[in-house]
Amino acid sequence: MDEPIITVDNLSKKYRIGMRELKGRTFRETVADTLAAPVRNLRRLRRLTRFDDRVSNGAEDDHAAAGPSTGDTIWALKDVSFTVQPGEVVGIIGRNGAGKSTLLKILSRITEPTSGEVRLNGRVSSLLEVGTGFHPELTGRENIYLNGTILGMRKAEIDRKFDEIVAFSEIEKFLDTPVKRYSSGMYVRLAFAVAAHLEPEILLVDEVLAVGDAAFQKKCLGKMGHVAREGRTVLFVSHNIAAVHQLCPQTILLEDGRLTRKDSTAGVIEGYLSSTARHEISSFYQAGNLHHPQDKIFFKRCWITDSTNRRTSELKYGEPFSVHLEVVSRENMSDLAIQVGINSAAGLRILTSDSEEFGYTFNITSSSPLGLTLHMDGLWLMPGTYALSKLMIRKGKHELTTLLDLFLFEVSQQPMDTLTPPMVNTGLIAGKSTWETKQSHGPEN
Repeated sequence: MDEPIITVDNLSKKYRIGMRELKGRTFRETVADTLAAPVRNLRRLRRLTRFDDRVSNGAEDDHAAAGPSTGDTIWALKDVSFTVQPGEVVGIIGRNGAGKSTLLKILSRITEPTSGEVRLNGRVSSLLEVGTGFHPELTGRENIYLNGTILGMRKAEIDRKFDEIVAFSEIEKFLDTPVKRYSSGMYVRLAFAVAAHLEPEILLVDEVLAVGDAAFQKKCLGKMGHVAREGRTVLFVSHNIAAVHQLCPQTILLEDGRLTRKDSTAGVIEGYLSSTARHEISSFYQAGNLHHPQDKIFFKRCWITDSTNRRTSELKYGEPFSVHLEVVSRENMSDLAIQVGINSAAGLRILTSDSEEFGYTFNITSSSPLGLTLHMDGLWLMPGTYALSKLMIRKGKHELTTLLDLFLFEVSQQPMDTLTPPMVNTGLIAGKSTWETKQSHGPEN
């Protein structure tokens, strides 16, 4: 068997919160720290070149120089070990705060681990956060060269791939505009285009793709699939279970900073969903600060009500229900359409309701939030767990804002003798249907 392209051995990362403010330093302390600085710098250089950051007295001294901790210690990762073979495509899933992004940042050499060792046998390209490596005052054209250089591309290589990068990103019209004027979706398009065309041996992709529109997400998944078929290695962090299932034969599950399972994707996802459903069933979404600061319009709140208009996270089989949305805009806008998507717990899209297809558009002003409601009278969901998976507002074909993976909700069983149509044991949706018997004369011409 080939040598692993990624080896992670007992990797841990500790963060300290509640750091105490530094008090004034004496002259003696300043001189002692100056004399000790070359030793600390040598240790840091050794850790970077070997990428083996083990806890030592020198490291503890570095923490002490920043001020002793008076708060809690949080282990974002704890004793994580695994290997990845060349050409493997591995998904990484887990609840928020499980340590997924921290793991990718360590693999990308953005963050140093507290202990443990990582060995990477190939050039790494990473797409971790929107606009990472971009300078807001530079244009898209200039940032392609800047970001490509940061990722390890030579100017000749960027020149050769420049047109292909621009075509993939679909932002040619804004290529000479400063990126500070880009929307979050445009950031993602350009950043992914540069990272994907680096032709790395290892590609690391975080949940950043969720910011892009559905068509571009599909395009990115196709590109990652192409990268994998060329024999490169991909680590893909996502809450989009369907995308992980489609792209990754193997998946890693992180829980509270620990690797609890690395196995076939189907088995890992089944175990993850069964445990997640118990924790994340909800009836309410509150935006907080999740929207991009440059978004002109965004979703503030969302919730589900049953047939009695009661907010709930549990519906009954065959029961009408409603999805309520609260939208905020920073400017007056008109002729907007809204789209709502519902998925199975495994990420399979069951329904997409687009208001414009039903002849409904809306206007909004910047003076106050706007409430919108989708009434569902004929969606017969089988008992199980489902996800309110997508909210999107568009004007014409231009997508203004998109929100993915809001919350899970349950559909419960009803007494069998009250059900029309009757409940069956397979599938996701039941529908009213009739059967008849007649003499067969073969297929009609």
